[in-house]
Amino acid sequence: MSNNHFPYGKHNTAEVDRLRGVRIGRREMLRQSSIGFGYLAAAALLGEASKRNACGGEGFESALLAKPSHFPAKAKRAIFLFMKGGPSHLDTFDYKPQLQKDDGKELPFAKPRVQFAKTGKLLGSPWKFARHGQSGSYVSELFPNVAKHVDDLCFIHSLHGTNAAHGGALLKLHTGSDAFVRPSLGAWVSYGLGTENSDLPGFVTICPTLAHGGVNNWGSAFLPAIYQGTPLGNASMPSDQAQVRYIKSATGVPRQTQREQLDLLRELHQQKLQSGVVDDVLESRLASMELAFRMQAEMPMAEDLQQESEATHRLYGLDDKMTANFGRQCLLARRLIERGVRYVQVTHSDAFVQWDQHSDLKKGHEKNAKEVDLPISGLLTDLKQRGLLDDTLVIWSGEFGRTPVAEGTNGRDHNPEGFTVWFAGGGVKGGFHFGSTDEYGYYAAENKVHLHDFHATILALLGLDHEKLTYRYAGRDFRLTDVHGEVAWDIFA
Repeated sequence: MSNNHFPYGKHNTAEVDRLRGVRIGRREMLRQSSIGFGYLAAAALLGEASKRNACGGEGFESALLAKPSHFPAKAKRAIFLFMKGGPSHLDTFDYKPQLQKDDGKELPFAKPRVQFAKTGKLLGSPWKFARHGQSGSYVSELFPNVAKHVDDLCFIHSLHGTNAAHGGALLKLHTGSDAFVRPSLGAWVSYGLGTENSDLPGFVTICPTLAHGGVNNWGSAFLPAIYQGTPLGNASMPSDQAQVRYIKSATGVPRQTQREQLDLLRELHQQKLQSGVVDDVLESRLASMELAFRMQAEMPMAEDLQQESEATHRLYGLDDKMTANFGRQCLLARRLIERGVRYVQVTHSDAFVQWDQHSDLKKGHEKNAKEVDLPISGLLTDLKQRGLLDDTLVIWSGEFGRTPVAEGTNGRDHNPEGFTVWFAGGGVKGGFHFGSTDEYGYYAAENKVHLHDFHATILALLGLDHEKLTYRYAGRDFRLTDVHGEVAWDIFA
């Protein structure tokens, strides 16, 4: 056969020999196979990366171990006190004398382009404000007990978001996105720092709401499932029934037998990994089973509030029907963080909403404030007495504030344009006020803090750089703050 029959030309003898079935030399074989070797190496590396990513970098046995922060942290852990429904900043911590003066008048500037409901004229607060502490911070008479702690509180009066509906606002507050399913703040913290106690979850949420985004507000989305929040009950049940479910061993199955079963599953899983098969879902399930096994001994002790003294019960208001429900949640949060849980959320809500007073503002806010004021004060007192407040960040917030104009005759509408949150402990300046709203409290005006900034600041207090805390998914690096976020360094002590 003539070389002219081959498209590669008469001088490409190696190709001619290959096509004729003649054995080629070792050097030529290596040259032609180099791409294949590269592919095998890449596949192995990707497989290892997938194994690591399945549980955050170290495999399911050590996924929750404590991890170093990006820089020295002000706080080691956090408790988020979430007031679902949107408490009115104008009636709690953002005193507006001009609003009181102009009660019943027209708002002298334009309302937001997007509003949740029809509103009317300016509505002054039905509660009196007074100065408290050495800082002289204004607090309304709704919170007489929290007012005793103002010199430990750091107020941000200029928070603002983008969504006037509960569902979108809750997701934005908890995940940084109101349009997509994204990991929650607690999941990012757990992923970034792990837990100080591998026998407990890194993130626990107490009596969370099942409405307005539900589980997405404490989920892990594309982060490994081990970092999602572990719910204790939900908002539809009293807190004395809020316990971790499904961790008790099956009747008649000794602990040693459970251990042997899990060891067998681990061995089978390792064989699967060695064969090159990586299953992220299975990896996460095994991690959850391992954690549940360890929690059988640790969690019941953490949940046992009877170990606390009568004085502690009174401090949190457990002796009063009005305050007992939320008081148990706050006391349980303290017991969890002192046992090494990194992030605990405590939600004040009923089955749907709690602080959402579109009408009957006075009746609704007075009831809500009475339920939480004493327990929050008790938590701050207890943390301080135990030396835990210095390195525990306490966060108080709703998903938005309320309007300075009335809805109906005695209610306030949703207002994400400007509202107040506060921090305590965890390296923030006590008795400090940052930012402000306009003279009526409608819009964030000075030192505006967007929710992305809010998240970046929380992460920074915990020693995490929000730009470095990333997770690769679907071909790109994701982070809690997306491509936004500025840390409010001025509030750092």
